[in-house]
Amino acid sequence: MADAALLSLQGVTRIYPMGGTPLMALKGLDLRIEAGESVAIMGSSGSGKSTLMNILGCLDRPTEGQYRLQGQDVAGLSRRELADIRNRFIGFVFQSFNLLTRTSAQENVELPLLYANVSARDRRARARAALQRVGLGERLDHHPSQLSGGQQQRVAIARALVTEAPLLLADEPTGNLDSATSVDIMRLLQGLNAEGMTVVLVTHEADIAAHARRVITLRDGVIGSDRTQAGVRA
Repeated sequence: MADAALLSLQGVTRIYPMGGTPLMALKGLDLRIEAGESVAIMGSSGSGKSTLMNILGCLDRPTEGQYRLQGQDVAGLSRRELADIRNRFIGFVFQSFNLLTRTSAQENVELPLLYANVSARDRRARARAALQRVGLGERLDHHPSQLSGGQQQRVAIARALVTEAPLLLADEPTGNLDSATSVDIMRLLQGLNAEGMTVVLVTHEADIAAHARRVITLRDGVIGSDRTQAGVRA
């Protein structure tokens, strides 16, 4: 019977060869994340949170154990199949925005659809709709240099939304933003979660994690705590 969880890890270990002393970044991790959850993953440097995010995003593979995404075991997939999974099922948001500097906001948002062979007309329409959804409908033709940090992150979020993927993975999404802008971005992510999108974010900041309903803390490659926060709005 297929696992009903959106994300499911069983006994996941990740070992990196480091000369004579291999580094065990994850140690037999078990984790389930259901569709529609809002999850913050916290931990100090070296705790394994970035490794976990890379595995969840199909950017890395477990050394041992099993990772299922929507019930599908992704361990045996080819690089091309993993790229297709990332494009269809996962939207990524990064601390550094990762926008193309010489292209407009709309063109940046269209990029995942270009890889998916969506027609130019549909790409433009869907990119405009995604930018309007994050409050940038009047900034379609602006380049990143013409946008504030918060606006650039909204473009990045629109790019993550445009493929209509069910999962958004955000790696330190407010790391380059001031406090007020960080709160605005987290409220936007909360709103997307309220609409049914699963949001998983990595952060080292407790005030950012406070916006998630579930907080998982990693310590030395294992889950130190996994708690639900009362009073956090969807």
